[in-house]
Amino acid sequence: MRGGGAVPLGLTVGVLSISTAAVLIKLCEDAPPMIIAAWRLAIATLVLVPLAGGIRGRRLFELTRSQAPYLLLAGVFLGAHFFLWITSLKHTSVLSSVVIVTTNPIFIGIGSFFLFGERPSGRLIAAIGIALVGGVLIALSDAGAGAGSLRGDLLALGGAVMASCYFLVSRKVRQEVHILSYITPVYGVAAVVLVIGAVISGERFTGYQGSTYVYLVLLAIGPQLLGHGTLAWALRYVSATTVAVFVLGEPIGSSVLAYMVLEESVTPLQVAGGGLILAGIFLASRDPDTQQAAG
Repeated sequence: MRGGGAVPLGLTVGVLSISTAAVLIKLCEDAPPMIIAAWRLAIATLVLVPLAGGIRGRRLFELTRSQAPYLLLAGVFLGAHFFLWITSLKHTSVLSSVVIVTTNPIFIGIGSFFLFGERPSGRLIAAIGIALVGGVLIALSDAGAGAGSLRGDLLALGGAVMASCYFLVSRKVRQEVHILSYITPVYGVAAVVLVIGAVISGERFTGYQGSTYVYLVLLAIGPQLLGHGTLAWALRYVSATTVAVFVLGEPIGSSVLAYMVLEESVTPLQVAGGGLILAGIFLASRDPDTQQAAG
């Protein structure tokens, strides 16, 4: 394995970091989803710009005219992803939300078929079928908990679709542009989109509990920069499949933390449905076309 023992360690640190996101968001009880998403991306961008600038210098924003529109669109999709997913956590359980939102390898495979004419393999079709059954089980479980939980599941599904659009739009640019020259403008665009959305919707950026701001900073530094940054770094040394398999640990880690910190329990149907969705994600992540799109 290229990168030596640092890669498995880095992937483990990355997954542990992103696993804290859902709990940190839940702890921001007095902040609306748009504000949480805006602060998360804004803080990450403010930290990233001087750091990336110091490493890359003038080369940080060296983009061609053909690359810039893709990065702009990627930022819009990323902002939409975080808004929908964070909103879902206000309505449904951590397990349901995180498992559903990580189904993006499946939607990437579907999108590749419609956008690029890449015919889905038997493996991908089987993955979609397995994940759909798992989704139905979670929906049945959450339907018993009320309409709010089911709405949260649908919002998480929308978040997965937006994440897939993000990957599909940036699939080519990510192979041509340095990782810091990629994530810095994308995070910046996502932050601007979310800030504008918060202003239009009349949300306030201040006046929350002191602990909320601590959680927002932790959310930006931990899951966003350390977590996603480490996973993106690992893609230089291992395949997208390897990274995707490690990321399957996120719903498990998030659910354990939710149980320990939030005392959030899960139902047998949620466990069964989550297991089927994870199996579907695993199959989809091993599909060659999905690997190329997500990598």
